[in-house]
Amino acid sequence: MQDFKYLTPKPCKFYSMKPKQTPQKDRQRDLFRAALSSIIDPSHGLVKLSKVVEWDRLDEVFGSTYCPDNGRPGVSTRLMVALHYLKYTHNLSDEDVVATWVENPYWQYFSGMKWFEHELPIDPSSMTRWRKRIGEAGAEELLKETIKAGLKLKAVKAFQLKRVNIDTTVQEKEIRFPTDARLYDRARQRLVDFAKERGIKLRQNYNRKSKQMLYWQSRYSHARQMKRAKACTRKLRNYLGRVLRDIERNCAKRDDQLQSLMHIGTRIYHQQQKDKNKVYSVHAPEVECISKGKAHKRYEFGCKVSVAATSKGGWFLGAMAVHGNPYDGHTLKDALKQVKRVIREPEHAFVDMGYRGHNYRGDTEVHVDKRRRGRTAKSLWRWMKRRAAIEPGIGHLKREHRMDRNRLKGAEGDRVNAILSAAGMNFCKLLKWAAGFLRQISLWLLFCQRTRSCQIPGKI
Repeated sequence: MQDFKYLTPKPCKFYSMKPKQTPQKDRQRDLFRAALSSIIDPSHGLVKLSKVVEWDRLDEVFGSTYCPDNGRPGVSTRLMVALHYLKYTHNLSDEDVVATWVENPYWQYFSGMKWFEHELPIDPSSMTRWRKRIGEAGAEELLKETIKAGLKLKAVKAFQLKRVNIDTTVQEKEIRFPTDARLYDRARQRLVDFAKERGIKLRQNYNRKSKQMLYWQSRYSHARQMKRAKACTRKLRNYLGRVLRDIERNCAKRDDQLQSLMHIGTRIYHQQQKDKNKVYSVHAPEVECISKGKAHKRYEFGCKVSVAATSKGGWFLGAMAVHGNPYDGHTLKDALKQVKRVIREPEHAFVDMGYRGHNYRGDTEVHVDKRRRGRTAKSLWRWMKRRAAIEPGIGHLKREHRMDRNRLKGAEGDRVNAILSAAGMNFCKLLKWAAGFLRQISLWLLFCQRTRSCQIPGKI
C-alpha cells in the first residue's frame, strides 16, 4: 500500500465499512436461477476485459477510504468501478447507467454479478457519494487501470508510452449563459428562498416584479433597444441590493450556507463589466470565462483542462483540470507529473506554440511545434507532425465522454470529471480492441506498411 498513501478516508457523518467480496467468488449454486456465465458469449469484449482488470488491487486501494470497524458494509468496489467505466464510456448519467445495467447481462457480469439481477443494484445517488469518497486520486487509479489493462491485452505497446502529446482545452460547466440581468435575478431568487426557509421576514421579495423585468429586458435586448434593456437591468440590480440589505438588518446571526450565498450575491451586486474574477453562476461560483480564439464560440465558461495522450495510438495518460485560467506553458510541469503518477515519465513531450516559455525543467525532453521542416531532424519531424493527433481525441472526449458540459459540483467535480472522461475514452478503445475491430485495422495497416504497394480505396 505504499503507492497509494494519498488515498485516505475522508471525514463524513456516516461511516461505512469495507465492502464485501463480489458475488462471483461465491461458488454456491442456485437451482432456480441461471448463472450469467451460461447465458453470455465468452468472446464478448466486456467478458474479456473483466478478466484483465485487476479487481483485487482496486478493492485494496479503495478499501483504505472506508472505516475499518464502524458502519454497515459498503457497496461492492467492483460494482462502483464498473458503473463509472460504463457511464463515461457510453456518455450516460448516473440514473441512466443504473437503469441500463438492469437490462444488460454483460454489464452485470462485468460488475461481478453471478446471477441475472432484475432490480436496481444501487440508488444513483450512491455514485455521487462514491466519487466524493475517492476524489481526484481515486479517479487517477481508474485511469491507470485502463492503461495497465491495455498493456496486458497488447493494445497499448510499451514504446507508445515514451512519447506524449500535450494540449489544453476548456471543460464547460452546465450553466446558463451568464448575463447581468440573469445573475441579478437568480441571486435574488436564491436569497429569497433561503430567507423563507429560515423564517426571515422580508419587506418585499420582488418575485413578480423581477420576473416581469427580466422578461422585458430580454425583449428589449432582442429588439436592440439597449437603453431600455439597461434600465431593466438596473432595476433588477436594485431588487438584489434591497433583498441583501433587508437580510442583513433582520438576521444578525447567519449560518454558513446563508453567509456564503450572501457573499456571492454581494460580489454579483458590486461587480462591473471589466472586472476580473467575476462570478458567472450562483450555484457554481468557481466558473471562469475563457477565450480560446474560436470563431464559432468566443467565450466558454468552465475551467481549463490539460490533457496528455500518446503520440502513437492516442491513449490518454492524463487529464488535469486547472482553475485560474493559467498560461498553457505553466500547466506543463503538473501535466507531466500526473503522467508520471499514472504510468511513468515519458521521454519526449510534443506541444504547440502556446507552450512557448514553459517553466518545465526535468528529464522529459519538450518539443515545441515550430513547423520548421528544413531545420528539424527527420526522425523528430515525423513525430512532430503527429502533435495535432491529440485534437480529434479532445473532440471525442467532449462529444462522447462527458467533457462537453460538466455536471459534477465544485472544483473537485471538475477535476474528477476530466480524469474519468479520459478513462472512459481509453475503456471505449479497449472494448473495440477486445472485440477484434481495432486489431483488424492495426493488422491491415501493418500489412500495408510492409508491402508498400496497397492503395487506399477511393483515393486517386
